[in-house]
Amino acid sequence: MKRLILSWLVLISALFGANPELLLLQEWNGQDVSGWLMSEKMDGVRAYWDGQKLISRGGIELAAPAWFTEGFPPFAVDGELWSKRGDFENIISIVRKKEPHDGWKTIAFYAFDIPHENGGLIQRLVKLEYYLKLNQADYLRIAKQFTCKDNEALKSFLAEVEKGGGEGVVVRHPDSKYVSKRDPNSLKVKSFQDAECEVVEHHKGEGKYKNSFGSLTCKNDEGVMFDIGSGFSDTERKNPPSVGSKITYKFQELTKGGKPRFPVYMRMKEEI
Repeated sequence: MKRLILSWLVLISALFGANPELLLLQEWNGQDVSGWLMSEKMDGVRAYWDGQKLISRGGIELAAPAWFTEGFPPFAVDGELWSKRGDFENIISIVRKKEPHDGWKTIAFYAFDIPHENGGLIQRLVKLEYYLKLNQADYLRIAKQFTCKDNEALKSFLAEVEKGGGEGVVVRHPDSKYVSKRDPNSLKVKSFQDAECEVVEHHKGEGKYKNSFGSLTCKNDEGVMFDIGSGFSDTERKNPPSVGSKITYKFQELTKGGKPRFPVYMRMKEEI
């Protein structure tokens, strides 16, 4: 029996793989980040190149065409599959497909770290930069990094990104190590907070939305129920997220009762 169970575990591992151990961001709470590196927080699909294949953060091998990963390095790279701001739904529809297709031509893999390389963040990125000077990899790019002069410069960069429709900013200490957990030296910066919740009910709309749905009742991980009625496109109002699905929303703060204040729908949860 033990041998049979072991065989099944090996088969499952071969089919689905293991979740890559990724660095996670903490929230910026106003601490001084002078001299840190800052970059735009891309609203794409997180991916991990293990030296041979692209893997989702859920451990699923992505069906990237061979021409997409041609020239990728023989070492691990952590990054984001991305095209442009506000294109999340299109990006996830591309990478979800189980067979390679030409849709991958519209996206690229933006690297923001080299997990197993020694040294600080700058030294690790220099290794990839040097590799790309010697090797052609058309769909692998390094996410642009800028040195943050001070917190005012960070706020100015954040305002510029959000004005252009971007999601936010990431700031990281230039000498930070790569750790597979939430890292106080790697921070996400936004003018709002975001979280995920489960859709539990649809509500019919009124006025101009009388022929579509008006709002959703959702439940967060703490079991708190609340409604979301804004942030939906006309197409999404005609075909809203189904009951039981997970969505991502943004909000300003939590009330004393734990409810998000002014919640706004952002997108379906990234699930690959």
